[in-house]
Amino acid sequence: MQSLISQPKTGLGDEILKELIMDDKLFDDIEIAPPSVVKQTARDFAAALAETPQSKAFEQAAERFRQDQTAQQALNAYQEKQVSLRALLMLNALSPEQHTELEGLQSAFVDQPVVQEYFKAQTEFANLCQALGDAISESIGLNYAAACGVSCCG
Repeated sequence: MQSLISQPKTGLGDEILKELIMDDKLFDDIEIAPPSVVKQTARDFAAALAETPQSKAFEQAAERFRQDQTAQQALNAYQEKQVSLRALLMLNALSPEQHTELEGLQSAFVDQPVVQEYFKAQTEFANLCQALGDAISESIGLNYAAACGVSCCG
């Protein structure tokens, strides 16, 4: 196999990249597409993902959540209390009253119907992304999620 690097770029990972690319054994079963094809395929994939019912439901739920003043006020109240108690939270030193107050604010937020809808839509979209990531991993023979690092897909 020919080397894919004619003149290596200068940078931290260049030697590793050069070594991997020159390792014929590593690339025996891998087809390498031009970057323009990869980018267009990624755009097409993103466009198709955006058209799924899960994506549309998540976008709509997120917009309803952003527009719901009651939910926003409940979120702000919870976050403000959480920030004010941050040091005590980190030390696990909340008084029973502070703990009860914080839990009450959290429940007031989470119990909002629009928040429940948002969380449900978010979970369904994340599940779809996870399934797609698993399908990509299977088709390319590589753990896609692990190769990409931490993501919304888990």
